[in-house]
Amino acid sequence: MRYAEGGGLTAAERARREQLRFEAAGLFAQGVPAPEVARRFRVSRMSVNRWYRAWQAGGQEALAFKGPGGEKCRLDERRLERLRAELERGPAAHGYLEDQRWTPARVADLISVLFHIRYTLRKVSYLLHRLGWTPQIPVQRAVERGEGVIEQWVAEEWPAIKGRRSTWAPGCAGPTSAGRT
Repeated sequence: MRYAEGGGLTAAERARREQLRFEAAGLFAQGVPAPEVARRFRVSRMSVNRWYRAWQAGGQEALAFKGPGGEKCRLDERRLERLRAELERGPAAHGYLEDQRWTPARVADLISVLFHIRYTLRKVSYLLHRLGWTPQIPVQRAVERGEGVIEQWVAEEWPAIKGRRSTWAPGCAGPTSAGRT
């Protein structure tokens, strides 16, 4: 789920959690032991111990929210908007005529061409997720696959198979169709 659609914490929730850590710092200053702080705030001892170590090392300021974790995105907002626009144009506009899917490899190539920045496939996946896109992984199909034969089978044979009644019953070896031997 994207952050804008409800994933992660809102600004109000982050502020509430930060205030909770600041209140814990006040209790640490009064000499209240970490297990008691954890009990009062109904949080894990592990979290309180982490807060306590941070408080000892840097005071209350060390418990302040420092922004999102992880590596900073190498594309600024202007470039992200351009990437969104190029993705919206579709793969065909960028020379991928055989199908209409944005794979991570294709998006990595697009970023490289547009911005001269190399992204790994995993980082592209993170970036696509952040932009609200899901990467599409192409299905590996046999070279010998006959699309016309498949379309004919789906049009003619599949309705006949789908229309047959199943005679499978519990305790049987498996499902069988009426009229089949």
